[in-house]
Amino acid sequence: MPYIKKEYREKLDPMIDALIDELRKAPIEELDGQVNYVIFRLLLHLYPPRYFNYNRAIGVLSCVIQEFYRRHVAPYEDKKISETGDIT
Repeated sequence: MPYIKKEYREKLDPMIDALIDELRKAPIEELDGQVNYVIFRLLLHLYPPRYFNYNRAIGVLSCVIQEFYRRHVAPYEDKKISETGDIT
């Protein structure tokens, strides 16, 4: 998890919240494309063309995937296992 300083969160969160509010208006069949577009544009403008930077960007994406899984998907799966039983 990117535990950033509180002052950075206070600056970023209002903009992120506004983006979330806008994306929530999207039809479900368009949401994934819009989220992909936002992430792609962020990477495109924050990581200049160079393998070193591309490698960094892919590392960030990989960490996001792993952290999302660890903090949200795995606990959900554990809950469902306890509700419905494990695979035997």
